[in-house]
Amino acid sequence: MVENHLRATEFYHVSKIGVIRGFHPLLAALVERWRLETHTFVLPVDEVTVTLEDVAHIFGLPINGEPVSGWTNSSSDFVQSQSMAIFGREPVLSGSTLFADKSTAYAHAKYLPLLREFERIHTYSWGSACLAHLYRALYRASRYDTKEMDVPLNLLFVWVWERMLCIAPIPRHTLPPAEIPVAMR
Repeated sequence: MVENHLRATEFYHVSKIGVIRGFHPLLAALVERWRLETHTFVLPVDEVTVTLEDVAHIFGLPINGEPVSGWTNSSSDFVQSQSMAIFGREPVLSGSTLFADKSTAYAHAKYLPLLREFERIHTYSWGSACLAHLYRALYRASRYDTKEMDVPLNLLFVWVWERMLCIAPIPRHTLPPAEIPVAMR
């Protein structure tokens, strides 16, 4: 049943990506080089950034459509009532996600109201929301007093490995042909 819903909303391919384990010193180095003013990584040779096109290429998410926005609430009562209204049962925490945070590996409750009308889910610009989440997470992680990072690791690691081939854990020529989403490789 869940697979049918994921296919109908065009999220099935994203659910198959899973968790990508990365090299955390690389993440720390990127965060150190993140510049808030320009939303870029300042490297010795150039400035680079993750773009909407990168998100579409890596995750296969739509970058055109309605904005992902609205009122949010993450209280347990809200999560339970939304889960009952949308899925007809109590929430069960399982599965993979796009918008991971530092405390769990699941979608944040603030996205539940967008799931009320399954037939409209594919009309939202999820790629834009994913990129905005990355930028916000990098902003928070780059503050001097931050001890934890809630950066969307799948997006960031695949982006680095696609752009900086010399540090990719698997040589590109040994990977299967690129498909969208590239993160599935």
